[in-house]
Amino acid sequence: MTGDEDNRPGPQRKETAAEDAWLLVAVSTAGGADSLRVHVWRKLRGLGAVYVQQSVCLLPDRPPVAATVRKLADKVRAGGGTARCLHLTLTDPVERGELIGEFRASVTAEYSEVLQRLPAFFTEIETETAKGHTTFAEVEESEADLARFEAWVAKIEARDYFAAPIGAEVRAELDRARKAMKAFEAAALAAETAPHTGTGHGALQPDAAERQGHRP
Repeated sequence: MTGDEDNRPGPQRKETAAEDAWLLVAVSTAGGADSLRVHVWRKLRGLGAVYVQQSVCLLPDRPPVAATVRKLADKVRAGGGTARCLHLTLTDPVERGELIGEFRASVTAEYSEVLQRLPAFFTEIETETAKGHTTFAEVEESEADLARFEAWVAKIEARDYFAAPIGAEVRAELDRARKAMKAFEAAALAAETAPHTGTGHGALQPDAAERQGHRP
C-alpha cells in the first residue's frame, strides 16, 4: 500500500523508509527434532519477532536481522522443516504505527523488569558496605551480578529497533550501577591494603613461636 508520506523529500522520508521495510517469516519444524523447534523459538524470540499467527511473524528488515533469519531458514530446512522469508514494504502509517507500537511495548516490558531488579543490586552493595563486608569475595559477587545486568540489557537493546524511550532510563541506571561497583571495589581495596596496627581484633599479632621466644 502507498500513503501520502511516500512523497515527502529528504531525511524525513529516509527515516520513514527504514520503518517501511519488513520481513515476513514463516517457519514450520514439523518433521524435525524437538531441539530444532526450541532453537527456532529461541532465535526468533531473541530477535524480538512479533507473531501475526502461529509460526508466522514479522521483523524489521535490517541487514543483521535478515542475515540471522537466512541462517535460521537454512538450518530449519537442513533439519527437515520448512521456512520462508518474504521482504515486505509496509507504507500504511496506521498499520506501521501499530506494529512499531507492539515492538516498543515488548522491549518496554523487558526494560521495566531490569529497572525493577536493579535496586536490589544497589541495596546489596550499600548493605555490605555498611556492615564492613568490603572484601574481594563480595566484589567478585557484585561484579558477576553487574555483568548479568549488562548482558541482559545488551540483548534487549539488540531488539530495540525503534528506540523505546525507557531505554535511556535503563542505560542511565546501568551506568550508575557501574559507578557504584567501582566505589565498592575501591573500598574493598582500601580495606585490604590498609595497615593494621594496635591490639584490636584486626591488629597483626605475633605467632605463638615468636611469643614463646620473648618470654621473660
